[in-house]
Amino acid sequence: MSVFEQIDRLLLTAAVVLVLVAGLLLLVRIWRGPSMLDRAISLDVIAALIIAGLGAKSAVALDSFYFPIMLVLAFLGFTGSVGIARFIAVRDRPVVTVPSRAQGRDAGETKEGPK
Repeated sequence: MSVFEQIDRLLLTAAVVLVLVAGLLLLVRIWRGPSMLDRAISLDVIAALIIAGLGAKSAVALDSFYFPIMLVLAFLGFTGSVGIARFIAVRDRPVVTVPSRAQGRDAGETKEGPK
């Protein structure tokens, strides 16, 4: 084994170790929260870490078998993130104040935006 192959093997091993450590830290973030958005972002980053892990495995094995799987996982991660973002945007819609013609102290009534 040449020096370049040893360096390559060492860097790939370091990449796999860093992906595993990042995965463990993300599991802690999912467990502790504090908000639902933090958990959703952590799940999206875990999908990216799975893709990175598959890429590292493909590089170690010198095999391109996992590339279509990585592409499908990237698409699913993207669509999941967009779905979660739309759900949170609808849930956290601000309250709109609509002025009315009534005179008095409570001249405006509050309504939520269109559904």
